[in-house]
Amino acid sequence: MRTSIRTAGVLAALLATGVTGCAGGRTTQDPPPSPVDLTGKVRLVSYTDCAEMTDGLRRAAARNVTPWGFGDAMLFAAREDASAAKQATPEQSFSTTNTHEAGVDEPDLVKSDGDRVITVTGGVLRVVDARTRRVTGTLRLVAGDQAWAEADLLVHGDRALVLFQGGVIPFGAKAAARVGPGGPRYVLVDLSGEPRVLAAMTAHGQHVDARQSGSMVRLVVRSQPEIALPVPKEGASEREMLDANRRAVLAAPADAWLPSYEIETGGGETGGAGRTERVGCDRISHPDSFTGTSMLTVHTIDLAAAAPFGSTSPIAVAADGDTVYGTAGSLYVTSNPQWWTARPIDVVPVPETSGAEASEAAPTPTAPPERTEVHRFDVSGPGAPRYVTSGSVPGRLLNQYSLSEYDGRLRVATTSGAEVFGASPSTSESGVYVLDAGTLAPTGSVTGLGRGERIYSVRFMDDLGYVVTFRQTDPLYALDLRDPAAPKVTGELKITGFSAYLHPAGEGRLIGIGQEASEAGRALGTQISLFDVADPAAPAVLSRFHRKDSGSEAEWDPHAFLYWPATGLAVLPLQSWAGGEITETAALALRVGDRAITELGVVTHPKPAANKGFAPDGQGIRRSLVIGDDLWTLSGAGLKVSDAATLADRAWIPFG
Repeated sequence: MRTSIRTAGVLAALLATGVTGCAGGRTTQDPPPSPVDLTGKVRLVSYTDCAEMTDGLRRAAARNVTPWGFGDAMLFAAREDASAAKQATPEQSFSTTNTHEAGVDEPDLVKSDGDRVITVTGGVLRVVDARTRRVTGTLRLVAGDQAWAEADLLVHGDRALVLFQGGVIPFGAKAAARVGPGGPRYVLVDLSGEPRVLAAMTAHGQHVDARQSGSMVRLVVRSQPEIALPVPKEGASEREMLDANRRAVLAAPADAWLPSYEIETGGGETGGAGRTERVGCDRISHPDSFTGTSMLTVHTIDLAAAAPFGSTSPIAVAADGDTVYGTAGSLYVTSNPQWWTARPIDVVPVPETSGAEASEAAPTPTAPPERTEVHRFDVSGPGAPRYVTSGSVPGRLLNQYSLSEYDGRLRVATTSGAEVFGASPSTSESGVYVLDAGTLAPTGSVTGLGRGERIYSVRFMDDLGYVVTFRQTDPLYALDLRDPAAPKVTGELKITGFSAYLHPAGEGRLIGIGQEASEAGRALGTQISLFDVADPAAPAVLSRFHRKDSGSEAEWDPHAFLYWPATGLAVLPLQSWAGGEITETAALALRVGDRAITELGVVTHPKPAANKGFAPDGQGIRRSLVIGDDLWTLSGAGLKVSDAATLADRAWIPFG
């Protein structure tokens, strides 16, 4: 879930101050491959029928349920999945969403094809003609009192998929007629004329992320079993509560685990009845070791199909997941190590046979090894993805930039031994692990980076890698990854502050966006650095721009960063504050040359009326894009068009 701008400003200020039912039998479509032994003893095996699935999930969930349910044994590690930049080609006269991999789009709140600017803010989708700078279409997707609902877009031709991460009530529906189970909602919109809803899908669970290649969209949803656990009796001990919960889990039906979703067709605007479907047991796989407390589902939606929601071809894995990384042919879903709370309860193992009468307790969950599981799916063809293999690496990922597939290898950067909350202990260190992309078997690694620190940013570029760790100073490590069996550190640069996002800026150049910091590690304000990485053995700082008492959304969400290589224009949202109060929200424009960063100026938007509900106070500018010689900036209040060279105002398009 995205951190709100208001929350982010507070955090930065704190830093500155210190029914396909339970069908038995395997379908003939997309048969699963044979199990493969993998690194970290992780492999996926498909269930043959519902009886096998239910038995396995019951026993696993019974071992991991606590006296208080499923959520208290572990805290799900929600990670911001930030994206990196796809540089515009010289022939292209408009910028696109800043993404990790070229050709793989990521959801964001604005899209453009050079002729149109399509946005979704405050629950309203708008289409703006780039030439006339006028709104040509408007579609409210949620009720006005849900204008807070965060949404993103994916677009292909004249179709847009709007992704609401949390449960929302469709515009026009009665509050009592909430559609589906109230999870993430995906709305298909026709853009060929006045925007209109074609269909919608509501999934039961939590939205993890999505990727788009061509017209194919892959949605990743995480769900937990729906089991009505008994209300604790007054005065019950933890042991009694635990035993009661385990009896309920062992008696739960298969449907408790099967991921469900609801499809609405014929408009899908008013919350009318749709068809409820579940992922079939034969479409679910499981690794050798699993908790039974979570399920990952991958839905496939073809935006070019006559009926994109006609069949989402979902497949599911009995696993957890928080980070998604995609290439044109691969989709990776990873699960960071869980944060566990051990319970001092004397228990005995759950028997192999399951049933409502089996009340014996299983061993109390203990902290698992600090390893990140990686699952790879083949998405090179249409239809449902095909599971390929799984593996694991030591430590914990930062975000999707910690992953990179190149030349048949997957590179993974992690930190081990760092505290879950607070500063990193002296025992922490980071490393980069190289895996064979076909089997996810390990081929080589380089460890020992940033002892006593943790990773703040990662960028892989072809057979080179760059890792920033931080506690009090910012070591930028340059890595040579040409030999997958023997990756190595070639250079190290120590400066104050840290870079939270790294962006390629042409041959031998790297832009870092983060915070300047004191020698004691106290954040002092936004810092943009230009690094010379032409010589991997001697990375150097060429130029630095610092704005004290400020922060940028681009530090944690690179979709907010624009870099236009043709002119060296770099734009990012900026919040400034004094005395704990936000004093300015703007878009900071810089010129990045071969050896220097210079400030062009700032773009600001009119403050919205307090009662409009579109842009909460302090939200400010969120995104920027280039179309021809125009710089477009987006806030909840509207779109501004400026001269991309001088920042002179050209048009204001209010969202009133």
